[in-house]
Amino acid sequence: MAEGTMLAERATPYLNYIEGWLHQLPSAALTEIITSAGGPERVAIVSVDLIVGFCHHGALSSPRVAALLQPVAKLMTAAHDAGVNAIVLTQDTHLSDAQEFAFYPPHCVAGTEESETAPELRALPFSDSFNIVEKNSISSTIAPGWIDWERTHGPFTTWIIVGDCTDLCVYQAAMALKLRGLSEHREQRIIIPVDCVQTYDMPVDRALEVGAEPHDGDVLHAVFLHSMALNGVEVVATVS
Repeated sequence: MAEGTMLAERATPYLNYIEGWLHQLPSAALTEIITSAGGPERVAIVSVDLIVGFCHHGALSSPRVAALLQPVAKLMTAAHDAGVNAIVLTQDTHLSDAQEFAFYPPHCVAGTEESETAPELRALPFSDSFNIVEKNSISSTIAPGWIDWERTHGPFTTWIIVGDCTDLCVYQAAMALKLRGLSEHREQRIIIPVDCVQTYDMPVDRALEVGAEPHDGDVLHAVFLHSMALNGVEVVATVS
């Protein structure tokens, strides 16, 4: 960093660029996604942490995340109607003494309402076909249930990832799938519809007041979307 130059000042051109990039993202057509994948059986939707404890109440609940439920339900319905049957919900279902609670407040403990699927998704007429994968960390793909599910239902060529948080669990899922495909020299199309992912916001003044770490939801949402795009993840405005 140049002497006497503030990080915020140096970052302004980059943040302006990302803001413009976000506003110009294309949409993706579900029909094209399915055709390119080789059929609906090769497409999977991964819903990350759209549960009560992040959407409605609990230490880590956020109205920004709750706002995802309507567009995600719409996407799931369209995909299901088009023949996509692989809809997997990865959900925080923590042990009561989870290691994660050393740096996040206790949340979404197994057996509590917080760890349950958001009622807006449970209300979908095909919700009994959802595959639920419980996880005890921000990674979906290392959860034992994920490994068993993918072995049984795969292989997939295309993944549409929705949910929260953009910079945490969504990022981990997208990058894990993309990097595995690269490592195995196997094409994997990873799609992130921006209208179906989000992260929480903790302003600096509020963080100092409650003794938490600040977390600028708008900045981190944008930066991590751009980071995924830089690594070959297909970031689109929406899937319709």
